[in-house]
Amino acid sequence: MPQKGMEPYLVPFAGAWTLEPAESHGSHSACNVGADGELDVFDAGRCADGYALGLAVGRRFADVIRSRMRQDLVLLEQLLPFASTAKAAPLLAALQAANRERYPRIGTSWWALPTAAGSRSSTKEILPFIPKEGGDHGREEEEEEPDGDCSDVLIVSDSTAIAAHNEDGNVALLGHTYLVRATLPDGLSFTAYTCAGELPSCAFGFNSNGVAFTLDSVPPVNDEIVAGAIARNFVSRDLLEAKNLEDAMHRICSPGVSVGHSYNLMDVRGRRIVNVETASGNRFAVHEAGATPFFHANMYRHLQVKQVQDENSMSREKRAAQCSVDSKETALSLLGDTADDKYPIYMTGQTLHTLCTVLVDLDKKTMAIYKGNPKNGEMALVLPML
Repeated sequence: MPQKGMEPYLVPFAGAWTLEPAESHGSHSACNVGADGELDVFDAGRCADGYALGLAVGRRFADVIRSRMRQDLVLLEQLLPFASTAKAAPLLAALQAANRERYPRIGTSWWALPTAAGSRSSTKEILPFIPKEGGDHGREEEEEEPDGDCSDVLIVSDSTAIAAHNEDGNVALLGHTYLVRATLPDGLSFTAYTCAGELPSCAFGFNSNGVAFTLDSVPPVNDEIVAGAIARNFVSRDLLEAKNLEDAMHRICSPGVSVGHSYNLMDVRGRRIVNVETASGNRFAVHEAGATPFFHANMYRHLQVKQVQDENSMSREKRAAQCSVDSKETALSLLGDTADDKYPIYMTGQTLHTLCTVLVDLDKKTMAIYKGNPKNGEMALVLPML
């Protein structure tokens, strides 16, 4: 059994991976998010430690996690086969050691669990090091895993203070996400959108200290990725415990990360939004949102990093520059835009799909989740943040 104080969702059984049967723990409800599925809201209540939280979530969503793992082709066809090779052993050991040392309370026993859990929580940190057919390990022209695109619009003016976010992902994630609410021993509570079988959250969340965030992946070339360093999902899980905006920035900028990321951080009480781009080598750059709308897709905007030229992101950025955004309604309309047939901002493709759209309103201090295309304005759920 994993060490107390850790945060596993999967538990080992006879040297393989399995899931404990579902049990009643905390409370839950569901809201429809578009015609493709439901979004469960699970309140784990007050948890004695990270282990209790992870176990409660694993029990509640056992069937959903199993289903996601069965359909996850990246896990089944790339991560798990690689994890069983001699070449993978030192990389996985280094990842485990680095993250265990940095985050002893959060869930680094994840890596002591079967590779299904550990590998899927650090996909971007592992995929670049899987040998490619033909020995093309160092290729830089294409992204390793084109299933994690997102779009954000940030505005802070005298009349409007919002962050609007499309959570995009592989279509296989439909029906395999949920919201987790939890209260930690010190009284801090958080709410986090979570992909089945992963740490909360690789997408968006907020806590009772008035810190909120949305996330956008970015595509550094392989030479910019450090093997065996800090994994992004542990950083964002740690971010859920931030005391304030300054502490949030410290948590995402101080670790020596393996792969870069883009964070849209919100100080709900202070009515501030900042975009922070990070990269390996302790590099980061900060852009404070103002009255001029700031659009972020999945390429670095202001940190100088060698990156993959992602046509999808570039097309979305070009389209966003053509649209006028000055309100919640126009921000949602932009995130619902489908003018580009090949690379729409609102995605309903066979591979990439907009799982949900979120609007954080710092004046109302709410996070709203929308059904279907957000330009229709149909809210599925409104969460008070304070």
